[in-house]
Amino acid sequence: MAKKRVAIIGGGSSGLCSIKCCLDEGLDPTCFESSEDIGGLWRFKENPEEGRASIYRSVIINTSKEMMCFSDFPIPDDFPNYMHNSKIMDYFRMYAKHFDLLKYIRFRTKVCSVKRRPDFSSTGQWDVVTETGGKEESSVFDAILVCTGHHTNAHLPLNSFPGIEKFKGRYFHSRDYKSPAEFAGKRVIVIGIGNSGGDLAVEISRSAQQVFLSTRRGAWILNRVGEGGYPADVVLSTRFNMLRKKCATMSMLNHWLESRLNARFNHSHYGLKPKHRVFSQHPTVNDELPNCIISGKVLVKPNICEFTETAVVFEDGSKEDDIDFVVFATGYSFSFPFLGNSVRVIENQTALYKFVFPPHLEQPTLAIIGLVQPLGAIMPISELQARWAARVFKGLAKIPSISGMMSDITRTSAAMAKRYVKSQRHTIQVDYIEYMDELACLVGVKPSVWPLFLSDPKLAWELLFGPCTPYQYRLEGPGKWDGARKAILAQHNRILKPLRTRPVDNSSSNTFVPLWIKLVGLVALLAAIFAYF
Repeated sequence: MAKKRVAIIGGGSSGLCSIKCCLDEGLDPTCFESSEDIGGLWRFKENPEEGRASIYRSVIINTSKEMMCFSDFPIPDDFPNYMHNSKIMDYFRMYAKHFDLLKYIRFRTKVCSVKRRPDFSSTGQWDVVTETGGKEESSVFDAILVCTGHHTNAHLPLNSFPGIEKFKGRYFHSRDYKSPAEFAGKRVIVIGIGNSGGDLAVEISRSAQQVFLSTRRGAWILNRVGEGGYPADVVLSTRFNMLRKKCATMSMLNHWLESRLNARFNHSHYGLKPKHRVFSQHPTVNDELPNCIISGKVLVKPNICEFTETAVVFEDGSKEDDIDFVVFATGYSFSFPFLGNSVRVIENQTALYKFVFPPHLEQPTLAIIGLVQPLGAIMPISELQARWAARVFKGLAKIPSISGMMSDITRTSAAMAKRYVKSQRHTIQVDYIEYMDELACLVGVKPSVWPLFLSDPKLAWELLFGPCTPYQYRLEGPGKWDGARKAILAQHNRILKPLRTRPVDNSSSNTFVPLWIKLVGLVALLAAIFAYF
């Protein structure tokens, strides 16, 4: 029997791992990438390109290397924990070379349309029209993986800012920002306090005369450097913390984290405290913003009421004159115009089962990969989504009926609406461990932690108290990787390796979790094991 042909749209991080996942399941992938290279969002280019994500030169990722790597290919131990975009590209190239993925990619090829064939209800096949060098070509594929991301279409809400049409200064979306050179000595307003808004306010403030950071709601600011100097996501993203979270109310969790964040700097004093609780908004990660505020380089302001030719009036009645630049860090919207009516997006919302499968298709041969906004790293999530999708395409995994999928989608949407403030950025939110485990159950690769305390207690201890790194999902089941155990037990050393560039006394203990917490956890663990058996 001929291998099933799978079209993969996009050669970024999600596209790369999707190629490998298809190969692992014996499928025949062809990846279409409209540009001349891999990398997607993370490949810096001096000039933004239409239909492609765009970053600025200095971008550093907000998730640490152990949490963001693909599950069977650890990032080199000498790479920094938080990588510059050039280092991320180096890793992608290593990954592509190691698994020989480039030969499956057709570069400079745009996907024009993806349509169900007339016999779709029985075959699940698609007609894919592509364009290369002005020449169109039509091909038939058995399945489709869409890996185009959700940071392509800039959301520029000019209608929400009266008077912007008469403003004589320059304004643009953060997508078009590349470096701070042109802002030297200027007065600049950055609108939006997401990750991009915070980063740009900090960077521009180093050369500008003054930066104003305008925010509608305020934000809770998390930092990359966590307890003991470890990456914050390494400290927080543990199964032990997930179990503790299940034992607490959302109010208790909000109080706990808000207290920790205010201990670093009081958000009220800095004009940042929002009305919503910390777990009701996607976090803003920024280590430098408080320093810029306390030194006066960045002044936090409320939402803008109106623009004049040279000035801005804020909702509190204050006014700032002689504004030279306005940077709209107002996020992105996503769409899939090449899919026609196969996937409909309304106000940044679309109905997808587990954020992957459209529920209304007669055959489950279309999957969207990477269309999530995780409280954690997206790369391993995309990889696990692709592993699941490949098995569904192969007929090795099943998905529920249309009504079953719609019920799940409705429950997920209702929970999201209840938890998060209403915003177009809060339509595809997931919690990292919970969502990864959910997908892992569907693939059959969720690690069996509790039995391991009898057969491999050293590994079990690391699985429970250490960071929930992607290697955990290669310990067992389909796609099992023999190097997973070693990778997990060595992750602590890989975290510290790039930091130890000067010899020092290393007599202090190195641990992710304080001893007293481990002892309490051990007591609870023994009780759980006793109950289990």
